[in-house]
Amino acid sequence: MTGAAPAAGTGEAAPAVRGRGAFGTLRMEAVSRRFGSATALDRLDLTIEGGEFLALLGPSGCGKSTALNCLAGLLPLSGGSIRLDDERIDTLPPEKRGFGMVFQNYALFPHLTVRKNVGFGLAVRGTPKAEMARRVDEALALVELSDHAHKLPGRLSGGQQQRVAIARAVVIRPRLVLMDEPLSNLDAKLRLQMRTEIRKLHQSLGLTTVYVTHDQEEALALADRVVVLRHGVVEQIGTPEQVYTFPRNTYVAGFMGYRNLLELPVASREGRRVVLEEPGLRLTGVAQEDLDGMSAVAAMRPDDFTVGRAGPNTVRVSVEVAEFHGREMAVEGVTESGRVVHFRSPERMAPGDKVDLGVPADRVLVFATGGTSGGASHGATGGGSDGAFGGGSGGTSGGVSRGASGGEG
Repeated sequence: MTGAAPAAGTGEAAPAVRGRGAFGTLRMEAVSRRFGSATALDRLDLTIEGGEFLALLGPSGCGKSTALNCLAGLLPLSGGSIRLDDERIDTLPPEKRGFGMVFQNYALFPHLTVRKNVGFGLAVRGTPKAEMARRVDEALALVELSDHAHKLPGRLSGGQQQRVAIARAVVIRPRLVLMDEPLSNLDAKLRLQMRTEIRKLHQSLGLTTVYVTHDQEEALALADRVVVLRHGVVEQIGTPEQVYTFPRNTYVAGFMGYRNLLELPVASREGRRVVLEEPGLRLTGVAQEDLDGMSAVAAMRPDDFTVGRAGPNTVRVSVEVAEFHGREMAVEGVTESGRVVHFRSPERMAPGDKVDLGVPADRVLVFATGGTSGGASHGATGGGSDGAFGGGSGGTSGGVSRGASGGEG
């Protein structure tokens, strides 16, 4: 995206549109939202730093869009408060908060031109015409839509309509930009392109952004911090690397791509080193939390496995399904005891092949059993909306595998 002019005396491009009134912190304090007897948000405590890109991540019904709408003022709170620095803002109507919002369905006025859609917020605020024209021109140049200013939204592609929605949000120079799954209606190629452009805009304009998504890959690529939600409660907050590498529990692990969640008997423990074992399968891993039961859950990513023996952690599987993914295969195999294992391989494989898989002990994360897996499967396979295999960007926690038989819980 272009549209920035050189800053005087610097020779560097200065952003044409900047967020107004940069703030220090935005705090959601014990924020709750109920719909009748259903609790969508349960005493949410969250601090957003000025200038950061924060992603709210979770499956449908986890409370992420509810939290965003509470921030925007589109939903009243059932409890708690929202403060922008020292100012309480949850009592203010949406138009008084100074936030911009990008909706999942774009929410463009079909009878207004691109220019009038972008300038709508400025017109409502009574911005003088000359200034409004200048700021709309700057915003359109920023999202590379100057040549489409006089078109109606129906004549634009999905990506162009999303750019109009983004331009409309930033043209008011908001203190905070709220984005509610803005890329979910776009095709895969366009999602990647727009993801990059959103991050560039955030950086070049010095924005503070709260971004809602069910796609873990999207959250990891865009955000400075990720908030993983479940049933209106925060499961984990951290940098993308922290959440990806050190998930707090099996729910977060499953959502972060640990497709292999195997509940196994605990054979021995020595400090954080844990050995899990059943007939035909023995794994050594690292405990991520206190283990107080006779069994525990081993979490492993498909790409943690290597084909061939590698140390004490060797798993022998029979290939059931192999998918071609370009330079590698996404493979589903089954152990002698009926455990389903997902892994990736640079080698071509076919159903019926016998394969030995190795996984380093430090890549086997061991969690306590219990109600943290989020829709655990009592069968051999873990759930996943990202397709049958792989690390998964889909909105699912995966399921804990407890054996070869049974149905989904």
